[in-house]
Amino acid sequence: MELTTVWFLLVAVLFTGYFILEGFDFGVGMLLPVLGRDDRERRVLINTIGPVWDGNEVWLITAGGAMFAAFPEWYATLFSGFYLPLLLILLALIARGVAFEYRHKRPEAWWKARWDRAIFFGSLLPAILWGVAFANILRGVPLDGDHEYVGGLVDLLNPYALLGGLTTLALFLTHGAVFLALKTTGEIRERAGALAVKLGVGTAVVAVAFLTWTLTIRSSAAAVVLAVGAALALLGGLAAARVRREGWAFTGTAVAIALAVATLFAALFPNVLPSTLDAAGTLTATNAASTPYTLKIMTWVAVVFTPIVLAYQGWTYWVFRKRIGVVHIPRH
Repeated sequence: MELTTVWFLLVAVLFTGYFILEGFDFGVGMLLPVLGRDDRERRVLINTIGPVWDGNEVWLITAGGAMFAAFPEWYATLFSGFYLPLLLILLALIARGVAFEYRHKRPEAWWKARWDRAIFFGSLLPAILWGVAFANILRGVPLDGDHEYVGGLVDLLNPYALLGGLTTLALFLTHGAVFLALKTTGEIRERAGALAVKLGVGTAVVAVAFLTWTLTIRSSAAAVVLAVGAALALLGGLAAARVRREGWAFTGTAVAIALAVATLFAALFPNVLPSTLDAAGTLTATNAASTPYTLKIMTWVAVVFTPIVLAYQGWTYWVFRKRIGVVHIPRH
């Protein structure tokens, strides 16, 4: 297998990990005003992701770094053409991170309410905009012969991309609700489990519609199989949530997200950013890649350090695996 293909797969794996892990904590952030009926309950929700949310974002940093080093042309074109949505994602993530750190600094209700809104919108915007961005990557954007983006913001807000944003929003909400049912006790667990089932019905409809549309734009045998697998995994997860098997439910939604992301990358390959203007402007895994020597050095670095990072993050999740509830939150 060529190193360009290897690194295309690695970038796909990194974004898949990011959407699975950051997906549920985006969902928790968006559900904060829905499932948290008072300050203690909202603190429970925040504490379910408190030890892991910043580690989850490392997947995005690593994915961006891998794109920059392995496919600099792809990185440059993507980050210049998608400048505004990616900037909004960055600002939202900054506001969200600050909110997690500053919410508890003062006891006043108005202070906490402001940071709760920052957590909500800091989770909502990326949940939508990542779907919009990846839908446009697969659909293609106006690139000229020099691989420069020549479109505008309106070109990115096409119906297919907006459906992509709605799909990631719905998936992350459902994934977050299932995660909360898995990680909490008492009334919060009951409400989260019931909400996951309700959200899941709409999510299944939206996700199937998006994947079906995706396969009419670009497709391959692998993409079709992965899309069917994503739909079945989501339905299996919702069935498990209905009978309160939260562990299996979370596994189902996680696998559904993983296979949905894999569907996009499988349908996209060997392109990395198609041009809707001229085939000569299309970026592929070959013409967007770094030199073979660079890819070789990067591969050895990845072989050494990736298992260490995965082991550390897995250990973190194991340490903080227990359920929490309002009984664990002291009154102030």
